[in-house]
Amino acid sequence: MKMKKPRFPIRLLLVFSTFMLTVLLYIDRACISAAKEEISSDLNFDLTDFGWVMAMFTLGYALFQTPSGKWADKKGPRGVITSIVAIWSVLTAMTGAAWSFVSMMVIRFLFGAGEAGAFPSLAKVVYNWFPVKERGIIQGINFSGSRIGAAFALPLVAIIISRVGWRMSFLIFGMVGVLFAVLWYWLFRNTPEESVAISDQEKKYILETREQSSSKGKENLSFGKIISTRNMWLAMLQYMASNFTFYFTLTWMYPYMKDRFALGGVEAGLYSMVPLFAGAVGNWVSGLWVDSLYKRRNVKISRRLPAITGFILAALGMLMMARIDTPQIAIIFLAIAIFGADMTLSPSWAFCIDIGKENAGAVSGTMNMAGNLGAFVTIIAFPYLYEWTGSFQPFFYVCVVLSAIAIALWMSMDPNKPIRGTT
Repeated sequence: MKMKKPRFPIRLLLVFSTFMLTVLLYIDRACISAAKEEISSDLNFDLTDFGWVMAMFTLGYALFQTPSGKWADKKGPRGVITSIVAIWSVLTAMTGAAWSFVSMMVIRFLFGAGEAGAFPSLAKVVYNWFPVKERGIIQGINFSGSRIGAAFALPLVAIIISRVGWRMSFLIFGMVGVLFAVLWYWLFRNTPEESVAISDQEKKYILETREQSSSKGKENLSFGKIISTRNMWLAMLQYMASNFTFYFTLTWMYPYMKDRFALGGVEAGLYSMVPLFAGAVGNWVSGLWVDSLYKRRNVKISRRLPAITGFILAALGMLMMARIDTPQIAIIFLAIAIFGADMTLSPSWAFCIDIGKENAGAVSGTMNMAGNLGAFVTIIAFPYLYEWTGSFQPFFYVCVVLSAIAIALWMSMDPNKPIRGTT
């Protein structure tokens, strides 16, 4: 049988598609932060009310991580990603129809639940489609898309709101998401074996270099089994620390910069883009470093060193944020902090694929669940700490302490110890 001629590598087109998926994911997620003033004015929300609205998204997102990860493991990421993108896009549009505090809380909780399967499903895409030695950079590219999406969302939403209002803005973003869902189902396949577009040479290369499934067959991991291991708890706790720092940028950074330094809406949005772009770069740098260390040393060092370096930078940046009084210097140190926090993502998700193997979706979803519970606490802690102390400084000091704890946790994490279940 004659082999197909080599074509442009399909996995490059695939990583562009997953990158665009995360861009869309975070545009839809971050746009509510940019609309805070208009929503609060129309629906009579105070600072803590709006905090609970943003937190309800994160609670729904956290609680549905593991179920959606197991769904992707069982059914495959093609149908799962199509479904969840369609669901969250409809709920994005419905956000613009909210009429009260309760309706907004319910919509945002369901919206979070709808988005929950995105990154666990992408972990399954990485497991099925990419060689182990490319795992770090692929995860870095995917997460960089989420930061770029959030960065563009902040000034973009401010401009769109000024033209068509906040309600119509959410409808527009929802329609874009539905279109993406249709294209994903049409073009993507769960595995290289199912694709007719891939060349024989690329398929052979992927099959020989990707993670190899257990010869005993797929092991079934219950939620109880997943969280019964020390490795999993360490991964969850350090990811909570990472998200506690990062989620400030998705939720309170824009209103903080706007109110703290008396900036205009678009100006605050432009300032707020800087840390998010720094986070995107942090993902790329970390992803490349993970892969480089994996090739030259061993898997344990390739996961630990980038993550620990990231948490050191996150702690340094947030420590300085507590002491700065000008927007230009504040945004530089916040960019350092978010660059560092995002350096922890590629090794964290690579670690979950290492220990989860065929159950990568469920294991990474469990870590992401814990991380987003940390994000939930961030969203609530910021306004309440300010209300109790009259200062923003305590929040930044908490970020520093959590990053220090995460460094200690990474010293004990071992990617060479997979979670074992029953076949």
